[in-house]
Amino acid sequence: MARGSRLGSAEAIALVCDEVLEMAWDGVGIDEVVAMAKEVVRPDQVLPGVAASAPRVQVEALFPHGSSLVHVDEPFGPAQPDDAGAVRVASGEVVLAPGRERKHLEVRNGGARAIWLSSHFPLEQANPALEMDRAAAAGYRLDVPAGTSLEFPPGAARTVSVVARGGAR
Repeated sequence: MARGSRLGSAEAIALVCDEVLEMAWDGVGIDEVVAMAKEVVRPDQVLPGVAASAPRVQVEALFPHGSSLVHVDEPFGPAQPDDAGAVRVASGEVVLAPGRERKHLEVRNGGARAIWLSSHFPLEQANPALEMDRAAAAGYRLDVPAGTSLEFPPGAARTVSVVARGGAR
């Protein structure tokens, strides 16, 4: 914002969440936190579609009395009628990580609790209770959409599709 750039959803949400957490730590009352959170990022400081793609922000904040879920409606102002959202996609199918090497690995949860593994976590660094061929997993991640995860119930084995990570591995 100091550079005069308008923010996308991720940056705007991060700023609001950070300020909510700081105010909670400072002992500001929850009603005042919610009101002040709506002033952290003005509507003219975000890209088109941000208000529509983030109609509310929720963050669990630690107040002196304990933690509370802070719910902020329309943190970036009301959505504009022509703002269908920050992301507009074309019709058709989208290929995830095109051209990257893919393979299948069997993964078994040898632990006593369910383990969730997120989309971009390096497989060779996964929870040790997940039993797999770590050498074959090196340099790979789950072949699932960004921001999603898979559950591995205790004692269960499953074969998963994995994809080579990008960048220097």
